[in-house]
Amino acid sequence: MFNWLSDSYHWVQQSFAGIVTWLEQFIIGVPMYVAAPSMVIIGALDSSLLSLPEINDYLVVMRCATDPKAVFYFPLFAAAGSVLGCMLLYTILRRGGQAVLRRRFRAEHIERVERAYARFGFLALAVPALLPPPMPFKIFVATAGTLEYPRWRFVLTIMIARSLRYYIEGTLAVFYGKQVMDFIKQYGAALLGGVILLAVIGLSIYFIKHRRSASVDDAANEVEAAEAKNDV
Repeated sequence: MFNWLSDSYHWVQQSFAGIVTWLEQFIIGVPMYVAAPSMVIIGALDSSLLSLPEINDYLVVMRCATDPKAVFYFPLFAAAGSVLGCMLLYTILRRGGQAVLRRRFRAEHIERVERAYARFGFLALAVPALLPPPMPFKIFVATAGTLEYPRWRFVLTIMIARSLRYYIEGTLAVFYGKQVMDFIKQYGAALLGGVILLAVIGLSIYFIKHRRSASVDDAANEVEAAEAKNDV
């Protein structure tokens, strides 16, 4: 029994590695007019119905490392594909609602993500879209659909975050080559912690300024009301 499971696991691993190798050779070897739409399709599939961990990041890095001028535009195709795939998942969950969401994700995870949206707004979507694995992402996309998050804001947030992510990876690949993926795997968790810390600091500053501004406005309104009352 255990031998069968172990053999099956190794077979899946080898099959996945074979697919990744074939995709790498394909994306690197074909002209840009073929690689670009292919990257859009791969990105859309990965962000919606299939799950190919790190495949978009890997292919962007490989193409930019072997063809440095591609760094100016190739990351956009990966980002566009990711947006299309996310929109498909978003639409399915927006129509299917909580019933579909809870069949795919655990209730406690959904509740955490919903609290993140309530507390942090667009950052709850932007941060996981910006960060590479092991940061989970699809649950944030799916929950955005069930919460009926504004569609235009959803698309804009993912497009900006994913473009930034792939452009950073592509630029690093031009200078440091394929080792960029090893760096991402090794320091991904530390990067995640740093970005979250910066986001929390930014939000804290925003809320402090917002409260001070609201207090000043309230005080000004009270003065105006008192003056108006005295004039009467």
